[in-house]
Amino acid sequence: GGKWYSNHTQQDNVLQPEGDVTAAEREAVTLDCQYNTSSSNDYLFWYKQDGDNSPKFILSRFKFGTGNTEDGYKERFSSTLNPTLRSVPLEIQKLQLSDSAVYYCALQPTVTGNTKTLYKNLWSKDNAILHNIH
Repeated sequence: GGKWYSNHTQQDNVLQPEGDVTAAEREAVTLDCQYNTSSSNDYLFWYKQDGDNSPKFILSRFKFGTGNTEDGYKERFSSTLNPTLRSVPLEIQKLQLSDSAVYYCALQPTVTGNTKTLYKNLWSKDNAILHNIH
């Protein structure tokens, strides 16, 4: 009866590079995310947050199986989970002004509009895309 869940907050974390990523419109950009997890299966999630809105789900990638990409992001957003390197970089093609936002990599799904304390230790430093319009 029932599963036993351990709490490994120290071991389970994601690491995103600090600072802003700046790119010009129509370019491509890759946002890095390294992760550590004590679980044997790796579940990684990418979110986009613009302004004061709650994070919006972009895509999920799993070590086993495929994961999914939200409609509206399928054409230009992609990611490949590498369990050996423990990385799940987010690639964005043909940048648009509307892509300017903070992007979060997380080890747990978060309920949109509800970022409880549960997820706070999963968010890393802001990883933003800025655009130079020429």
